[in-house]
Amino acid sequence: MSTGGGEPVVPAAAGAAVAVGSPAGRGEDAGVPAPAAGRRMFDPNSFVFKYFLSACAATVAETVTYPLDLTKTRLQLQGEHASARHYGVAAEAIPYRGMVRTAVGVVQEEGLLKLWQGVTPAIYRHIVYTGCRMGAYEYIRENVLHRRSDGSFAVWKAAIAGMLAGMIGQFIASPTDLVKVQMQMEGRRVLEGKPPRVKSALHTFAKILREGGIRGLWKGWIPNVQRAALVNMGDLATYDTSKHLILKHTEFNDNWITHGLASGCSGLVAASLSTPADVIKTRVMNQPTDASGRGLLYRSSMDCLLKCVRNEGFWTLYKGFFPIWARMAPWSLTFWVSYEEIRHMTGVHSF
Repeated sequence: MSTGGGEPVVPAAAGAAVAVGSPAGRGEDAGVPAPAAGRRMFDPNSFVFKYFLSACAATVAETVTYPLDLTKTRLQLQGEHASARHYGVAAEAIPYRGMVRTAVGVVQEEGLLKLWQGVTPAIYRHIVYTGCRMGAYEYIRENVLHRRSDGSFAVWKAAIAGMLAGMIGQFIASPTDLVKVQMQMEGRRVLEGKPPRVKSALHTFAKILREGGIRGLWKGWIPNVQRAALVNMGDLATYDTSKHLILKHTEFNDNWITHGLASGCSGLVAASLSTPADVIKTRVMNQPTDASGRGLLYRSSMDCLLKCVRNEGFWTLYKGFFPIWARMAPWSLTFWVSYEEIRHMTGVHSF
């Protein structure tokens, strides 16, 4: 072949890749040489690249919705009888407020920026947690449980894959979750007349390591992993299943509308399954510890569960459900739409 100027053009070799975002990939003649034939600047389907994409999408989603997470944590810890007795404060003196009043109270009593207190370790957590869980789910789906040739995945397989992926990701990221929860409660402690425990994410990490050693960084990991298993069974399995059902039984294409609808389903199911475990996890991780790192209020997650129900009633396990769901819904929408679009733009097939 030749162009209008008579310059010969050599056809690209079969299978040669063009780097995403390069002038050649956009059809522009910018005078920048393309990568040599047969060579890739990266493998768009590798675990590392997908890890990076999911971490980017999770960072955006976490920053936007973080005030709802802080509000949820404060709401769950209001009226905690065991903690009140430990510090000599009457539980009735700790005000019960709904989601909106709690958020407004934080702004009025502590300042607007306190709604993002602890956001740094929260982002660190999602870089580890979301990257691992997303990569683990796809690996299990493709290489262990094997989805069907049409792209569908049996519901029971999706549930197992989601639980396993959540457990793996959360166990690895548990220290960052512990740092986040403790930082979120510092403003509340100061207002209650208690001495501040930490000043920053790094100080929190160092304090936990100094007082409890390496083992202390995984305080509360059991309820943490239990919650993550339920969250991801609801989130990953529901999104994967509902997305393919929508594509199969409606006229919608694989675009942001389908991704938004599927994410709405996944957020609701995940919140319903995970709220009790989230309440237990938050209380276990926020309790004071002795010199060896053992909790002073609860012996285990089961002990915390029984004390919550006995002292405050069954429905205390669903305290904070609305802010959990209200946060999961926009988080899921932001994450899944962003993640799918980023995958599309970088040449990675749809989730």
